[in-house]
Amino acid sequence: MVTPLSYVLYDEVEMKKAHPCFHRCKRFQILRLGADVKILCLGCGAILLMDRDHFNHAIKKVIAHHDHPLTDAPQK
Repeated sequence: MVTPLSYVLYDEVEMKKAHPCFHRCKRFQILRLGADVKILCLGCGAILLMDRDHFNHAIKKVIAHHDHPLTDAPQK
């Protein structure tokens, strides 16, 4: 069994597959942790909600640790 990566709130992560937006971005920021994980696409600003098991399979690596939400993400 593979142990999941260690991540915390507001971490910037890279996913295995790109978000199907115009930017095809793989970088996301974690906005909420619990049974579900809420992530923000850093390319288009879309917010996605997925269960933690699916998130653990979809995450590739943690890019950076942040203490607060990023403000340079585009707004809808």
